[in-house]
Amino acid sequence: MSTAYTHDQVTIREIAPTPVAIFEHRGDRRTIDATIQRFIAWRMAAGLSPKTSPTFNIWYSERDPVNPADYSMDLCVGIKAGYAIEPNEDGVKAGEIPGGRCAVLRVTGDTHNLEPAALFLYRDWLPASGEEMRDFPIYCQRLFLNQPELGTAAELFLPLR
Repeated sequence: MSTAYTHDQVTIREIAPTPVAIFEHRGDRRTIDATIQRFIAWRMAAGLSPKTSPTFNIWYSERDPVNPADYSMDLCVGIKAGYAIEPNEDGVKAGEIPGGRCAVLRVTGDTHNLEPAALFLYRDWLPASGEEMRDFPIYCQRLFLNQPELGTAAELFLPLR
C-alpha cells in the first residue's frame, strides 16, 4: 500500500544538536535484524530505555543499493551530554546528530519502509521548496505512540542549509 505525501505535511524546524550512541550497520540490509537485536541488547544493558532515550536511524545509502554490501546505516540512541560509552565488543561509539534547520515529515502507521517518505522529501518537496540540503544525510526519529492501535510513528529529518 502506497501513501501519498503532500507539501503541507512538511514543516521546517530548528533542531538542537543531539548527542547519540552510534551502532553501525554496514553490509546487506537483509542482515539488519541481527544488528537490531544486538543494538537492543546493548541498549538494555546500558539502561537506555526507548521510552526515555530517543531512537534514531541515519541512512548513508539508498534502501536497496546495486551492491547489497554497500548498504550503510546507523542505529542511534539519544544520550545525555557527557554520557560515557564504555569500550564494548559491539563497537558502539559516541557521536552527534548536528543541529540546524531541517525539513520534517511525520509518518504514522507502518514505518518499516520509510523510503517512500524519504523519496518524497528528496524528489518532490526539496526541488519545489527552494531549499538546499546540508552536508548530513536524511535521518529519522522513531516515536512511541500512547495509542498502540495507531501503529508506529517516525519523523524524517532532511537537514537544510
